[in-house]
Amino acid sequence: MSGPSPENADKLMQFGQFVGSWCVQWSGTGNDGQPLQVEGELHFGWVLGGRAVQDTWIVPGRNQPRDPRMRAFHGTTVRFYDARIDGWRSTWIEPINARVRRFIGRPADGQIILLSDEEDPWLRWRFTDIRPRSALWIGEISYDRGATWIQEEQMHLTRLT
Repeated sequence: MSGPSPENADKLMQFGQFVGSWCVQWSGTGNDGQPLQVEGELHFGWVLGGRAVQDTWIVPGRNQPRDPRMRAFHGTTVRFYDARIDGWRSTWIEPINARVRRFIGRPADGQIILLSDEEDPWLRWRFTDIRPRSALWIGEISYDRGATWIQEEQMHLTRLT
């Protein structure tokens, strides 16, 4: 399907607005403790009859050299809007690092906040500064059940298609 299912179409566009391909500029800390930047790619698309959005993150990108200072990640998220909780159920699957995490996402103050609080450490992923051709993704971690958050990484997204 090339667009959202008519049921809940307005809510589905919270993530539907990202459908397309994006260039990723990842910034974080390398395995050596030093700042590191890596280029990657991101692809969003409609799945399951327009009832869900799936994205695929590839960092470093397929045409980029692998930097041994970085823990690469190639993973996918399937996200769908659940009217019962007025939020998004989102599952991240990352085979390279053998990770699966579940999140609940909701819009707040012009951003989309996804929280994974079912296991420690808690994770909070935020899409912020959302514009038609760019956005900022921020990954944070909490070791005290959300009392404080530490930014681990961020990704500047620039739309390609």
